[in-house]
Amino acid sequence: MNKARGLCVLDVDGTLIEEEVIDLLGKEAECENEVALLTAQAMRGELDFESSLKKRVCFLKGLSLDVFERLYRQIHLSKNAKQFIKVLRENQIEVGLVSGGFMPIVERLATELGIRLIAANHLEVKDGFLTGKLEGEIITREVKEETLIRWTEELDLPIERTVAIGDGANDLAMLKRAGIGVAFCAKAIVKEKIPLQIEERDFSRVLKLIDLF
Repeated sequence: MNKARGLCVLDVDGTLIEEEVIDLLGKEAECENEVALLTAQAMRGELDFESSLKKRVCFLKGLSLDVFERLYRQIHLSKNAKQFIKVLRENQIEVGLVSGGFMPIVERLATELGIRLIAANHLEVKDGFLTGKLEGEIITREVKEETLIRWTEELDLPIERTVAIGDGANDLAMLKRAGIGVAFCAKAIVKEKIPLQIEERDFSRVLKLIDLF
């Protein structure tokens, strides 16, 4: 494998895919409105991400792990996302997924798209059912930034050769830290702080913006 010329780190929910998986899980748990409200507030930066995520995950207690099989069939990649990733890889730009969402979905997306660098939250499971708790490190705004830096070091790349793309308050630190930060169909708090913005949910627009570094 050729040495990577760059790194592009993508947020998942609301960026790579159209949906917020936590909201779909809330619907499965018949707590759709409560969960969606907390998600919207967290993405706007009105609530601390970690504490709001723990509250939302509490609503999921008792859901079967099989739920992720159904949900995976309901999610949609953002327009031209697959082609975008293909072009990056053809140009020796490594792609990573860093998500405040959940590993069962992110792992499958990564497999489908041929991506090896992933970071996402782990849900605690007991006897095949969600316990309503999280395991391990929570993917907060700070952890997203740290993950970007760690992958850059692993690939032996300067930070200037990185792109980060996201939409919510949880993405702000990595968007600011990357060589190029792109606000993709982003919340107001992100658009206030990140000058490079894509308003249309179409990854071909991102290609034009970054011009492959």
